[in-house]
Amino acid sequence: MTSPGSKKVVTTDDGSEKKVSDNLGKVSFSGDLNYSGSHSGSHSRSSSSAGGGEGGTFEYFGWVYHLGVNKIGHEYCNLRFLFIRGKYVEMYKRDPHENPDIKPIRRGVIGPTMVIEELGRRKVNHGDVYVIRFYNRLDESRKGEIACATAGEALKWVEAFEEAKQQAEYALSRGGSTRTKLSMEANIDLEGHRPRVRRYAYGLKKLIRIGQGPESLLRQSSTLVNDVRGDGFYEGGDNGDAIEAHEWKCVRTINGVRIFEDVANFKAGRGVLVKAVAVVEASADTVFEVLLNIDKHQRYEWDAVTGDSEKIDSYEGHYDVIYCIYDPKYLSRWQSKRDFVFSRQWVRGQDGTYTILQFPAVHKKRPAKSGYRRTEITPSTWEIKSLKKRSDAETPSCLVTHMLEIHSKRWCKWKRTSYSKFEKTIPYALLLQVAGLKEYIGANPAFKYETSATVVQSKFQDVPNGEYVDEEMEEQFYDATDSSSGEEDEEESDDDDENQDNKEIKVKLKNVSWAIASLSLKRPKAPGASNVLDASVDPVSIDPSQFQGSLRKGNGDKDSNCWNSPSGMGFMIRGKTYLKDNAKVMGGQPLLTLISVDWFKVDSAVDNIALHPKCLIQSEPGKKLPFILVINLQVPAKPNYCLVLYYAADRPVNKTSSLGKFVDGSDSYRDARFKLIPSIVQGYWMVKRAVGTKACLLGKAVTCKYLRQDNFLEIDVDIGSSAVARSVIGLVLGYVTSLIVDLAILIEGKEESDLPEYILGTVRLNRIELDSAVSFEV
Repeated sequence: MTSPGSKKVVTTDDGSEKKVSDNLGKVSFSGDLNYSGSHSGSHSRSSSSAGGGEGGTFEYFGWVYHLGVNKIGHEYCNLRFLFIRGKYVEMYKRDPHENPDIKPIRRGVIGPTMVIEELGRRKVNHGDVYVIRFYNRLDESRKGEIACATAGEALKWVEAFEEAKQQAEYALSRGGSTRTKLSMEANIDLEGHRPRVRRYAYGLKKLIRIGQGPESLLRQSSTLVNDVRGDGFYEGGDNGDAIEAHEWKCVRTINGVRIFEDVANFKAGRGVLVKAVAVVEASADTVFEVLLNIDKHQRYEWDAVTGDSEKIDSYEGHYDVIYCIYDPKYLSRWQSKRDFVFSRQWVRGQDGTYTILQFPAVHKKRPAKSGYRRTEITPSTWEIKSLKKRSDAETPSCLVTHMLEIHSKRWCKWKRTSYSKFEKTIPYALLLQVAGLKEYIGANPAFKYETSATVVQSKFQDVPNGEYVDEEMEEQFYDATDSSSGEEDEEESDDDDENQDNKEIKVKLKNVSWAIASLSLKRPKAPGASNVLDASVDPVSIDPSQFQGSLRKGNGDKDSNCWNSPSGMGFMIRGKTYLKDNAKVMGGQPLLTLISVDWFKVDSAVDNIALHPKCLIQSEPGKKLPFILVINLQVPAKPNYCLVLYYAADRPVNKTSSLGKFVDGSDSYRDARFKLIPSIVQGYWMVKRAVGTKACLLGKAVTCKYLRQDNFLEIDVDIGSSAVARSVIGLVLGYVTSLIVDLAILIEGKEESDLPEYILGTVRLNRIELDSAVSFEV
């Protein structure tokens, strides 16, 4: 299934149409509503429609696969046409543009309490699809799944649903009857009466099409064209949002591929960290699909190592296990065949960058067998990052990086004299995979093909005076099935449709020349946050010794199983002119003081820890503090854990500041701005690649719950709510006793008045021991 490019068309008051280029580029609506997704810095503004409607409203449509189980327990996968208008969603059996009189089989609203989650890759009907699950967080039994052919296409649909949620939140904030508010907040009337008339915003003459379906699940992946660039949350810059200690030096160029080694890592006396880097003329989604595809007929054309591969297991849509056989005669003098088992774990960042981790593995389904020599493949990572296009006519491209660690003396000889024996090793063959991938895609023009966003004329008649009709009781999409077409009819009637086309060292900033001057400066506390706390009130004295958490404060980086609060100079945050030039600056001292850290062991995730009688928030010293921010990171494991961070302010929060708006804002407002920047200061390089250094909007990645009372705000972060986050945290926990992890918490600046950004708080976790967690008393 192909995917479109990324343009939107918005109709304004005067009837003119404005295009917004690049994936969900930043669009500011009139009134109090602001939808933001930073990317290329392109901006557009649309005014509200006649009649004071909800502002410029986007519409999305395209083919998806509807997954589920019918009443007799049979799984189904039906091709469906999905339509999103503002906060309203409809599902059809056929394209309503070609069949104007067709009625939807499902219809309803995307309420503020709906949760949208990417479940990753899943095999359905002998084909791989990317699954999206949505459910009501107040009643998780009411849920549904749709699937897309590519990861990029799935991301576009997630963004579309999130935008619909914002429409619903906006409608809620605009007022209305108490009955309407209750129904939208609780989403309790899921099967109420249908409105007699459903009218849509006037002036919606253009639509945004996602995908080019319908397509068959059995279609060969070599013919797929995947051209969506997922830059909905692009942060700017190429080096992440935390400063790393790598010092890369190019040592050789082979077939247009640059080979680098990490000089800093080599000087430290460890194995050599090397990487192959190339620009591939195809979208990141396309390259990702080619890398994951193990069809040997396609793999033979570019991969000399893992051509004969077989998937033997998969987990949670973002992790699989591969068994591979290869003939070493082209690599060594050994004639016996070899085999190996390795696991693949992949993550797609909010900036659209793919990271694939490959580890040697063992699996009971594939024990060592006679005639084959079991080999352990070198651990490696792939990173695929989209590059910005300068014009719509330009071919999409991406930067592909393959990184691995080499423990071989032959490497030093090879980089000086092209030592031939190194060229007979598996690490060398792995490095050359990038060259093979680049040539293979370059030789197949279909991979380069890109279809711009399809904008088509709507065949729905515009309704004069077209405000949305506010029904007293609104129906939740998926659970509200049209009375004329039941769920059972939908599944059973598809028989006639099946014929359709279906580095372990401290951070050495002295290696970063541009940072030397910055480190010598005495930066003020939280630059850019002068008006965040109320300056008219005298500051109180914060004595951290009054607050004792279950995890002790450390005495330096050599200490273990402890925490510290580093400065923010290891993080890059948005500067004053970010909206114009994407410029970032080095962070300063945190605004809030980290006073305590708790490390709990729990049977299941615990919310509202601040309300517990023994919590420091409820202590007399805690009640005297003007404001406390509680971050409860709920870690899924066996058992589960809670890492609770307590940050205190010495003055009350200014209600009109960005922090004040966040503290007292709506959940959707907080979700769109609560940002965390991770950095693995010390630890296994594969874990560093998995975690990355890019800022993450936590409310968009996982489920966050907020509790605002008295002098505190608690944020409960359910890491287990995302399959991707679960897989990454699982990897981190395996190495946690050897890791030093830095985290920075901040509020994303989306408007000029919110810039420059400032760091709310930081924490450094030094080699945490899981067994040291204290049982939480409920």
